[in-house]
Amino acid sequence: MRGAFSLLESCQIPCTRFLSTTFRFSRGCYPMQRPIKHNTLCFCRNVQTFTREVVKASYLSTPQTKPSKHTDQPSEKVESIGAFQKLPMVMPSVDILQSALRKAKRVLPTKGIANIAKRERNRGAKQLDALMKELAIPLRGYLENFPKRIYLHPYERSLIELTFGAGHYEEVLKKVDALRKKVVSVGKEHASLCAQSLSKREAEERLNEGLEKLQEIFKREGQAVDNLLYIAKILRAMPVVDLEMPTLCLVGAPNVGKSSLVRLLSTGKPEVCNYPFTTRGILMGHIAIDYQHFQVTDTPGLLKRCDEDRNNLEMLTLAVLSHLPTAILYVHDLSGECGMSPSDQFMVYKEISKRFGDHLWLDVISKCDLLKESPVVFITEDGEADHLELAKYRKIGPEGAIRVSVKNEEGVNELTKKVHELLMAQMGRISSKSVQDSVQVT
Repeated sequence: MRGAFSLLESCQIPCTRFLSTTFRFSRGCYPMQRPIKHNTLCFCRNVQTFTREVVKASYLSTPQTKPSKHTDQPSEKVESIGAFQKLPMVMPSVDILQSALRKAKRVLPTKGIANIAKRERNRGAKQLDALMKELAIPLRGYLENFPKRIYLHPYERSLIELTFGAGHYEEVLKKVDALRKKVVSVGKEHASLCAQSLSKREAEERLNEGLEKLQEIFKREGQAVDNLLYIAKILRAMPVVDLEMPTLCLVGAPNVGKSSLVRLLSTGKPEVCNYPFTTRGILMGHIAIDYQHFQVTDTPGLLKRCDEDRNNLEMLTLAVLSHLPTAILYVHDLSGECGMSPSDQFMVYKEISKRFGDHLWLDVISKCDLLKESPVVFITEDGEADHLELAKYRKIGPEGAIRVSVKNEEGVNELTKKVHELLMAQMGRISSKSVQDSVQVT
């Protein structure tokens, strides 16, 4: 002991404090206290401390580990694409309530209770507890299995925001969690009251009161569960995109013939109608070339306006181009039948080609059978008639563009060949990127 006190005195701590050392033996504890006074300066800022325990006349060190800085932070990571297909099946709120009531009413009191009042309050408390759990457990499962938006792939994050609006997904999950907490709180409260009943009649009254209260809460706020069911239904129906599979994305103004080309080139069967914005979302098809599989996406049309004025359908197209590794098949309609002038199409084309110029690219002029007739002339085209590049675009479209007519199958073979070459090049780009990523990881 004298050596231990000498060691502490050598630390030169300028204060008076009591050292309390406790030796633990198999029979009792013996505290020893001794005042130590120091008036000298301290030269060491940090003193490492440790504890030792006496066990059978030997010292065993007990290391004191510092808590990790990240213990309170979630260990979740960014999900790979395809999280929507892993969403749990959500039951309608009415079905959850009816199932919970049936199971709760089948709960019996604990066997062996002879006193009627005790048996009744035991039954009531157990039934209320069972109903509370049957309502809360499914809600907790939904909250645990619906991914947080911040951990989703950027493409799927954009789909949620553009489909349901900013913040709606999080708001619905928040309401489901609030409903779960309220059910647990009210259920525990009424189960406790029922367990404190003094008579059989009082126990029955508190049981009925608790059942009615839980039903009232779930019926009034169960709409949050139904909203979550709707979200899950919509998200699960979203097309699955494979990031490792080369993808061809058809882009252009509304009603230029993108959907018709998707039906022609792939297994996709989008709706084809002669009016703008027929495509209301991302539609997926597939192409098989020499036992290799490729994806083809049909996207909503883009209008001539800034991003702040674009609707959610247009933003969905930009999200595909921004977050997915796609090759672009840009479709032009110089006939004027689509309802958007070639001049406006040219402006949108220049903007998209500048923004996504790093993508592999192929230009197609659709409805070329109509170009043999006199094209529609728009008044808006006269203002820039002296622009050489625009004038050239009105006549022949972009340089190197393929002219195609789905109606008489003109240029279809050439387009198919070019699309296959484009997809094979895209596959080579994806493979080289995967190799680079693996090298960086190692």
